[in-house]
Amino acid sequence: MSERLQAFYRIRSGAGEIEDRARGIAIEQSVEAPLAAVHDPRILSGIVGQVAAIEDRGDGWFGVRIDLAAETVGEDAGQLLNMLFGNSSLHEDVILDDAVIPAGLLTAFGGPRHGVDGLFARAKVEGRALTCSALKPQGLAAEELAALAYKLALGGVDYIKDDHGLANQAFSPFEERVRACAAAVREACAITGGHTRYVPNLYGHFGQMERQLGIARSEGLDVVMIAPMIAGVSTLQALRQAHPDFAFIAHPAMTGAARLSPYLFAKLFRLYGADAMIFPSPGGRFGNTLECCGKILSAVRGPWDGLRPGLPVPAGGMTLQRVPELLDYYGRDAMLLIGGALLSSPPETLVKDTAAFVRVVADYCYG
Repeated sequence: MSERLQAFYRIRSGAGEIEDRARGIAIEQSVEAPLAAVHDPRILSGIVGQVAAIEDRGDGWFGVRIDLAAETVGEDAGQLLNMLFGNSSLHEDVILDDAVIPAGLLTAFGGPRHGVDGLFARAKVEGRALTCSALKPQGLAAEELAALAYKLALGGVDYIKDDHGLANQAFSPFEERVRACAAAVREACAITGGHTRYVPNLYGHFGQMERQLGIARSEGLDVVMIAPMIAGVSTLQALRQAHPDFAFIAHPAMTGAARLSPYLFAKLFRLYGADAMIFPSPGGRFGNTLECCGKILSAVRGPWDGLRPGLPVPAGGMTLQRVPELLDYYGRDAMLLIGGALLSSPPETLVKDTAAFVRVVADYCYG
């Protein structure tokens, strides 16, 4: 029998109907046809999804494990997501909670090419967590964003990323912005001797992203950000394969729009080749619990059959005052992202406040 992909669902159902519901999802997520329409014994035994376990979780919810044929994925990132949750995502009472990926698919996708070690090496940082900030708000011209990048780099932050809403707007066209911000960061680093990295945000379709990566490469950049659920997970997979010199930071935009757990998104993004994953940390603007973030940490950087660990990037309304608390939880192998709270500093103190952020991270006592 071929390798099996294990999918774990939460389903709201009556106890008397759950077995039929589970079998229905197993069929929907495999052959998507009545079994009476399947005449080939090989398909019936090897391709049709199998209900492997049902567990009563209480309050009308059941945990269901369904085993699917890995060969139905065909080594494509989008098809993996489709086989796990394509049609079943249309049921409002079904949640995809987790998945176990068989060895053949782990090898086929490959995971991060650079991961934790690569992102630390690019910033030439050892012994402490990485620091990051974001260029915002939308509406600023390219030269104004470059001026922000210059100050943040003077303050010594390790990574400066575009806000995920920056694309190719008339007020800040991609090429103009990237060349201006890259030059500003180089100028600041020439003054400080630092190694700040600027991270442009990719937008549009695959062909546009190919051109954007060419622009980034011409400016000496080798880290970019992509929102896989907007750009397409197969796009991330293809870019990882086509541009092995680049590291990719995955942004979580649109991951809250599906009934799919945040830690499974993190796991899949790592599988598809993201080197770092941004996610909302508790206490900010979004609602992830500490338990959920613990699962995200395991998904991003935990041991996984030889795949490189990815770098967790907790974000979403973090403040300088919370840095020790964040480091207590996330540890050294993380990148702390403080955007709005840092940019709220008066312009005349932004360099100093950025330096204070870096200093708190550097002075923290890592166990």
